Amino acid sequence: MPTSELNTPIQQDHDAHLDELPNEKEMSLFDHLEELRQRIFYSLIAVAVGAIGCFIGVRPIVQALEIPARGVKFLQLAPGEYFFVSIKVAGYSGILVASPFIIYQGLMFVLPGLTRREKRLIGPIVLGSTLLFLVGLVFAYFALVPAALNFFISYGQDVVEQMWSIEKYFKFVLLLMFSSGIAFQIPVIQLLFGFLGIVDSRQMLSSWRYVILGAAILGAVLTPSTDPLTQSLLGGAVLGLYFGGIGMVKLTGH
Repeated sequence: MPTSELNTPIQQDHDAHLDELPNEKEMSLFDHLEELRQRIFYSLIAVAVGAIGCFIGVRPIVQALEIPARGVKFLQLAPGEYFFVSIKVAGYSGILVASPFIIYQGLMFVLPGLTRREKRLIGPIVLGSTLLFLVGLVFAYFALVPAALNFFISYGQDVVEQMWSIEKYFKFVLLLMFSSGIAFQIPVIQLLFGFLGIVDSRQMLSSWRYVILGAAILGAVLTPSTDPLTQSLLGGAVLGLYFGGIGMVKLTGH
């Protein structure tokens, strides 16, 4: 009898074991909604605490975000504009600081309903998603934001003096950074689809024409500026992430 036939029952038992719900617990829809409400409430408290802490020390954060705009003078065009900018910066920073706790609350909500096979994916997905989001923030801060600002500064250098609204500047920078962090989640989504058998690496590669078009559209939509350089940088990063994700999916055997 071939070895593969001897291993079939063992493999089937192993697969059945991975597809079990180890901590299955019967809960009503009301109980699920109540638990979800509590975990959202705890997450909002964590964001509030993080935002308050960041607001107390917001000046160094603001100064760090102003670094890419060297040579530009910022103006407060309305009473309290800098105060509201500080609140906005502290809010975004608070979300970032509280994100580990938010992820933990989300995991505690979904884990009881996952099989052993699905739970094996949680660790790599959460770690990879967190690292890629941080890489996206760093990429935006050191590449996208300076490229966009240099374009706008050089374009009007001999015509207008560079004095910007501090509120408009921080809206631009924060949106660009967080949009980049979200765009950098593409390989995680690809790996998840590959593990779940929704799409394999060949199908991902065969769709390269649509991906190039999608990357161009995504670069135009996610960047708050209209300059082609920033859009091209983000679109190129999306393409690199997509094809890198295909390589990782292929390495996993999917």
